[in-house]
This record gives sequence, structure tokens and C-alpha cells, in this order.
Amino acid sequence: MSKKRISLESWLGILALAGISIISLANVVVRYSTNASFAFTEEFSVFLMVILAFSGAAVAARSNEHIRITLLENYLGLTGLRIVYVLQWLGSVVVLGLVVWYGGLLTYEEYSWESLSPGLGYPTWIYLMWLPLLAGAVIVRCTQSLLDRLRDGDPELGKEELGEEQ
Repeated sequence: MSKKRISLESWLGILALAGISIISLANVVVRYSTNASFAFTEEFSVFLMVILAFSGAAVAARSNEHIRITLLENYLGLTGLRIVYVLQWLGSVVVLGLVVWYGGLLTYEEYSWESLSPGLGYPTWIYLMWLPLLAGAVIVRCTQSLLDRLRDGDPELGKEELGEEQ
């Protein structure tokens, strides 16, 4: 019996969620015991939330467990399903490609302008560089999922449904 490997995106999500939980709990404890607050918690929490969202999206895209409406998929044959799979992938790649492009552009601008974060004074490009990188990872995982679905069919439909129309 082999163990399923945990992907890099899963580890990023786990670490981001643990980080959010730890710094938020520490901030609450310190705030209620001293009437003071850690200055970094909001800035780091937002940063870690972005990492959590995009790493979770990459995991969901790869495992084909993202939210979707399957009404159309339920009534299509194999050829129709394949067309819908490619259209779903294309829509995802267009939207995420725009996130990669404009996120990369924003990161470069923040780097060249030497912008600093308002809370801690760290360079903002350090926070922003993860947006295009993780959106690119979601594109890669969407593409892997598309190739699996075109090759093997959708596991939710079952192989027998796809095999009848071939």
C-alpha cells in the first residue's frame, strides 16, 4: 500500500494556514493580556491568506475538485464533454493568465518604485511576487487536470459511461 504524496501546493497551504492561526492566536493573547497588539499580524495574515487561496486553488484544480456547475456536463456525450473540458480550461487559463500578467507587472512596478508596505515598511514586491507565481502554478495544475480528463475521462462520471460512446 503506497501513501499518496502531498504536493508542494498542499504544503504551502498547510504552512500558510498554520501561520495565520499561530500569529492570530498570539495576537489575541497578547492584545487581551497587555492591551497592545503585534503590528505585523494584519500584514502577514493578508499575505498568508493570498498564499492559502492560490495554493488551495492549485490543489483543487489538479484534483478536479473545484466548484463548478455540472448541469451541461451531465447531458453531453464524450465529444461534448471533451469540448466543455477544453472550454473550461481555456476560460481558466485566460483569467489566470491575466492575473499572471498584471500581477507580474504590478510586482515589477512596486520593485522599480521601491514601494514599502505601510505597516512594517517591507518592500511590497516581496508580498506581490507570489500572486503571479501561484497563478502560474494554478495554470499548470489546470493543464495537468485537463490532460488527465481528456485521456481518462472524468472520474465522477465513471469509466463505463465514457466507454459506451467510444
